[in-house]
Amino acid sequence: MSTLNGRVLLLNFSYEPLGTVGVARAMCLVIRGVVSVEEFDGARVLRSPRAEFRVPSVVRLRRYVNVRRRRQTASMKRLRIFVRDRFRCQYCGQKRGAAELTLDHITPRSREGRSTPENLATACVSCNTRKGSRTPEEARMPLLTTQRPLGIGLEHLLLCHYAESRPAWRKYLDIEGVPLPERRESA
Repeated sequence: MSTLNGRVLLLNFSYEPLGTVGVARAMCLVIRGVVSVEEFDGARVLRSPRAEFRVPSVVRLRRYVNVRRRRQTASMKRLRIFVRDRFRCQYCGQKRGAAELTLDHITPRSREGRSTPENLATACVSCNTRKGSRTPEEARMPLLTTQRPLGIGLEHLLLCHYAESRPAWRKYLDIEGVPLPERRESA
């Protein structure tokens, strides 16, 4: 596995988990001084011709960012739809990887269908192609589930999924009653 292929947990200044970023993005934030490193990813390092940098596993913003209002009106994300639909095609029911799935507009965009979570469904490529620019009824392809808005705690669910392979993240995500770490004074 390449050192750049990985996720880094991003915490707000208050230790509230905000999400994950790629290793390259995390390294840029560290170098710019926007974040401080809370945990390193074992002995993994990035090497340049002149320097060696330890790869972070958990980083924390140096300033507090108010995200509550932004989360309430957060934009819809592809992965969140896949998680809501449990990585299953909503037409044939087959479970697939994210690379093998697409998002289908239930009411096609050509008929003024909007890109809202209630109008988007996870579909495999073959079902999405077969349905085309028709409604499920016209294509005789009924949906297996009723599409609903995205859950509020979905981001936390994704982080908990990532944390299964990253034990160092567990204390920051408050999994199984593990308390958050003591807050350190900023430098």
